[in-house]
Amino acid sequence: MTSQPEHKTNGKKKVTSRQVAALAGVALLAALYLITLIVAIFDPDTSGRLFQACLVATIAVPLLIWIYIWMYGKLTGKHTMADPDLHTGSSQEQNDREQNS
Repeated sequence: MTSQPEHKTNGKKKVTSRQVAALAGVALLAALYLITLIVAIFDPDTSGRLFQACLVATIAVPLLIWIYIWMYGKLTGKHTMADPDLHTGSSQEQNDREQNS
């Protein structure tokens, strides 16, 4: 018995804005790391400042993505993985949340 997942529409996987934000964050961090590596190889004098920017971005980008996902959940009334209270409450409350999503 094969059943198609609910998130597929017309044979294509539905891409959510949260997935786009997460992939954009990954791409941004990967590009920043690659640029830092290239600059460190060719111009060691300026690589220190770029490395500091990488350290800040490593914390800031995922934090901003988490805030985006949390705000999305608050504005739409949906529970997301960013909600601090997602895993609290009884299993009945969790079942109600899943049915309302």
